[in-house]
Amino acid sequence: MIPQGKIQRVSRRLVLIAIPALSLSACGKDLLGPPEPGPIYPVRPAFAAAGGEKVSWALAIVRPDVPGGLDSDRIALMQPGGSLDYYAKATYPDRVSPLVQQALLDAFEASGRIDAVAPEQAALHADYNLVTEVKDFAAHYSQPDGIPSVTVAITAKLITTHGRAIVSSFAATQTGMASANSAAAVTQALQQALGTCVTQIVNWALSAPPPKP
Repeated sequence: MIPQGKIQRVSRRLVLIAIPALSLSACGKDLLGPPEPGPIYPVRPAFAAAGGEKVSWALAIVRPDVPGGLDSDRIALMQPGGSLDYYAKATYPDRVSPLVQQALLDAFEASGRIDAVAPEQAALHADYNLVTEVKDFAAHYSQPDGIPSVTVAITAKLITTHGRAIVSSFAATQTGMASANSAAAVTQALQQALGTCVTQIVNWALSAPPPKP
């Protein structure tokens, strides 16, 4: 038979062990669980019709090439020291690459100057491929907790589908200031900058000559 005093000592040790175990169990949801969902900020500029004659050729818009750190559904920012970071609990509805491709498609369709345009995934016949690369799509901080600027930079090439010849190249860069130090203000500024860059690319591409037979 175990003496009464020893039972009390054993019970006390069990209680002391159980208390931290319960504490870890209570915190486990915050430490190990998925992060709380945050707001989703769409980036889809509105485009107007463009002046000029319609083109007779067909265009396929290739999915843009985006550097790994930027091709995310998270909203990127550059710290004053040049390091890449993201806004917490704030995302786009999709990665940057499909967002830019959709903006290009919207702009070409809104222009009213081309009837045959589609993303390359549609696998339709095209005379030209529009190949783009996103060089920058982020907020830039000159000082911590200041109001950031934004930059959107995109290079574009118009390439013949037969022969893969580069017809023309173009680079569009647009900067602006966010209205506040917030993910919502930054996203609004990025949307405006993207709309300007895409409009420039569309006007440039639609000035290309018809492909040779």
